Amino acid sequence: MKDYDGTEYDNVESVDGFAAVPDAFQRLWTPHRIAYIESGQQPAKDSCPFCVAPTLSDEQALIVARGEHAFVLLNLFPYNSGHLLVCPYRHVSTYDEATDAEVAEIASLTQKAMRVLTATSGANGFNIGMNQGQLAGAGIADHLHQHVVPRWAHDSNFFPIIAGTKALPRLLGDVRAEVAAAWPA
Repeated sequence: MKDYDGTEYDNVESVDGFAAVPDAFQRLWTPHRIAYIESGQQPAKDSCPFCVAPTLSDEQALIVARGEHAFVLLNLFPYNSGHLLVCPYRHVSTYDEATDAEVAEIASLTQKAMRVLTATSGANGFNIGMNQGQLAGAGIADHLHQHVVPRWAHDSNFFPIIAGTKALPRLLGDVRAEVAAAWPA
């Protein structure tokens, strides 16, 4: 398959030759996501990824910063490159269960994340939020986490509901290293 500039891509499949009725969509295959799909979105409590992450090295867990009550890590399934999550260490599911100290540190780490992402990636804006509960869209509903999603002018890559495709130009490990190195001490 060729892009508009003539670049060849092996992981994009043309609709030509599909057995079904042809449509206008191109398919970008992302087989790495099958592990997430097959395992289900809600991990067992004893295998909560946000409880396990702090027990690993920062590189293994994609952690960019650790505080006293909360930590910051890259989202494994980002909406945009640099998509960070701010999580309390304590396993609580909703914001109203967090202590005042946890809430304050989540807010402070979110502000630092915005500053670091602006400095490292030139972000022009941010989507920040928490999905509380599975019905509200929380992928990991059992452990509180706040999303910090950098945005750029004309990125047109946030929640690609219509196209069903996300293009992420940077590897998670590379982004983690850059953000961690720029995080204020």
